[in-house]
Amino acid sequence: MQVPICQKIQEIMVYTMKKEPDTRSDLANRVFFRLYQCANMLHKTGTKAVESEGLTTQQWAVLGALSRPSAANGMSVGDLARYLMVSRQNLSGLISRMERDGHVGLAPDPRDRRSRLVTMTEAGRRVWLVDAQPKIFAYYDQALAGFSVNDIAHTLHYLLKLLENMQHIDNVQGGGKETEGEEAAS
Repeated sequence: MQVPICQKIQEIMVYTMKKEPDTRSDLANRVFFRLYQCANMLHKTGTKAVESEGLTTQQWAVLGALSRPSAANGMSVGDLARYLMVSRQNLSGLISRMERDGHVGLAPDPRDRRSRLVTMTEAGRRVWLVDAQPKIFAYYDQALAGFSVNDIAHTLHYLLKLLENMQHIDNVQGGGKETEGEEAAS
């Protein structure tokens, strides 16, 4: 029998109150471990939700990024990597597979011939809008079962705050810094 989430939270709070100096560290450890588990489960269950369309969660993220109105004319590989917060090396192989499958196209950027633009093909747009999105929204409904709109808004707020802090850490650590040569190679 599973213990209700409210009871688990109360048990955590009682446990951590007994160890006041370590409360923040203990809770932080639990938060980051749960984020790790959620990321793994998103990859596993999210991929299963769209695998009949020939997609993975990574490809779902690329199509989602390219479906935004601001990306209607495509995105450079570097901009797409920054938006998705992945390395260009990881994105490169993914884009190659998606290009092979006909979901995206690559073309020289007319503003900078050294850079390539990634665009969603018509076939990719059909897969995204007609085939994948209904399954993605059904997946969201399942994953967020029991969440009120207010719960979802609060979760989003705290995840954005955490993401901002992590981006600051990345910047301090020198992440996200690119040379012109690396950008030109994308």
